[in-house]
Amino acid sequence: MTLKECKREEKMDREFRKKFKFEGSISVLTQMMVDPAATEKRGGAKNLPLRRGEILDVIQFTNQEQILCRNSQRRYGYVPRAVMLPL
Repeated sequence: MTLKECKREEKMDREFRKKFKFEGSISVLTQMMVDPAATEKRGGAKNLPLRRGEILDVIQFTNQEQILCRNSQRRYGYVPRAVMLPL
């Protein structure tokens, strides 16, 4: 990883902490897959864009309806639990 990529990741992590008021270390709890039968959705203010069959890193189980996740492009956002499948 180059210095430029490392600084970019640090910046994205800082923005994530500020946007979601997240404290503590960012650690991956598990990985889950977006249901291949689910409809693809565009991201919103705090929602992550969904693609069918995409593997997401689970950062936090926030409540009964949503999970805080990170995708392969290191973007963070909420995802509905209804469209998530365990690996």
